[in-house]
Formats: sequence, C-alpha cells, structure tokens
Amino acid sequence: MQVSHTPAAVTAAFDDPNLVAQAGLVPVLRLAERCGLSRLVAERVKLGGAKNGAGAAADAKVSSIVAGMAAGADSIDDLHILRHGAMPALFRGVRAPSTLGTFLRAFTHGHALQLHAVHRRFLGQLAAHTPLLPGSGEKAFIDVDSTHKRVYGRAKQGAEYGRFKGIRTLHPCSPRSARPAPGR
Repeated sequence: MQVSHTPAAVTAAFDDPNLVAQAGLVPVLRLAERCGLSRLVAERVKLGGAKNGAGAAADAKVSSIVAGMAAGADSIDDLHILRHGAMPALFRGVRAPSTLGTFLRAFTHGHALQLHAVHRRFLGQLAAHTPLLPGSGEKAFIDVDSTHKRVYGRAKQGAEYGRFKGIRTLHPCSPRSARPAPGR
C-alpha cells in the first residue's frame, strides 16, 4: 500500500529575537560567577604565544564553553545555541563557535593543567556555595587498595598467576573473573 499524496513541507524556526530557549542557564551562570569561575580562569589560564588572538579573553571563552555544555552542546558547532534569540541580551561576552574552536585548538598539555587547576579551585568554591553534600566538611579515609584473594584449584574462574610470585590469586574487578568459564 502507498500514500496517494505528497505531504506538505513543514519547517519550524526559532527566529523570534525576544525568546530565550535556554533560560535555565541564568541561575547556572550566576552560580559560576559567585564561585569565581571567570576570575580563576583569568588568573590561572595563560595561552601565551597562541596565534590569532586565541589566548585573549580566556575567561569569557571558558564561560561560554561551560554555558554551552550546560545547555546540551556536545561539540564546538553546537555552541551556536548561545547566540540565538535573546541570549545576547541575557549574557555578555558570548563567543562564536569558531572562536571557541580556535581557543581549544591552541591548548597544549600545560594549558590543560592550568585549566585543571581552575577546576580544582572552582569545585571547592562550588561545594562551599551549594551544600549538596551534608557532612562534606568532615574527613573520611577510604581504603581503595586492590584486593587479591588466594585461591586453590585450577577451575576457579578468573584466577591467575603473576601478581604474586607462585601464588594463584583472584581479583574481584578483573575482567577475566566476569567471563563465563570455558565449556560452560
């Protein structure tokens, strides 16, 4: 069976300059401002020697990338959502996706470590401003050593030699211990 007519072309466009599709970003970015994201980036991230001005205004570029990711962007091209509708009226300093891509491509391993330093400090500020983890002010020590249990017999699934000389052991997180035994 076939349809006897062709469907009409339907398109939808988000073209009203007064609408905001991502209004939920306002409290997210206000929290980021209170926790000092822009200030930390300006202090810690220095892209010296980057071509085409890629290192200029790193604080605005990182804030734009964070806002885009919070809005659902998962690629550089998706960061264009920050420039639609009335978003420029809500947020200052939003950068174009091409500018953000140039910025990210200028990163070296050292620059990534600078951004990691920002992340560590920002996360501490975020935890202080949002009491989401009750008791987080107390210290807790967690032992995460790897446990190897000695086993006897050759049929034990996932057991192997090698970790300790001459002793057959089983590690609970070993990928081999999750496999079914041969012939079963």
